[in-house]
Amino acid sequence: MKFKAKLLSEADIDRMLTRMAHQIIEKNHGVENLCLIGIKNRGVPIAERLSENIRKIEDKKIEVGELDITLYRDDISQISDMPTVNSSKIDFPIEGKTVVLVDDVIFTGRTARAALDAVIKLGRPAKIQLCVLIDRGHSELPIKANFVGKNIPTSLDELVAVRLTESDGENSVCIFEKE
Repeated sequence: MKFKAKLLSEADIDRMLTRMAHQIIEKNHGVENLCLIGIKNRGVPIAERLSENIRKIEDKKIEVGELDITLYRDDISQISDMPTVNSSKIDFPIEGKTVVLVDDVIFTGRTARAALDAVIKLGRPAKIQLCVLIDRGHSELPIKANFVGKNIPTSLDELVAVRLTESDGENSVCIFEKE
């Protein structure tokens, strides 16, 4: 991969997450029966940051869960003969709640589809919404995020890399070109 450009800084990401927290509150008319579920790996720290921003705005703690979609992927056989399955951690019921699925990037929509399948297996939420930091286009499924930090049109030869302090030691969004 060849580095092409740094698109977003730490300050940019912080502003986007603050705006997205306000949008989640506004769309849901508050935070009653709301929970956030981060899609592993980078969706989890984004969900935790959104929860903290919502707490600062509404003075109410929002539950955050971690979802591993490995076994729900439609390309699991292409990934590995023995895929690594991390555990999901959702310590609260989702029945009747508004579940906001959180991920770093939406590309083809297949990760979001797998996450929908995984959440439905857990129970029957009242609503499921999708929140992504970056929408890079190229959807292959009729899935669209309800909350988007930034739309970044890309070519199929490019890769959008979200880096977060929790996993990568820095906060940035960069674009790379396949060689």
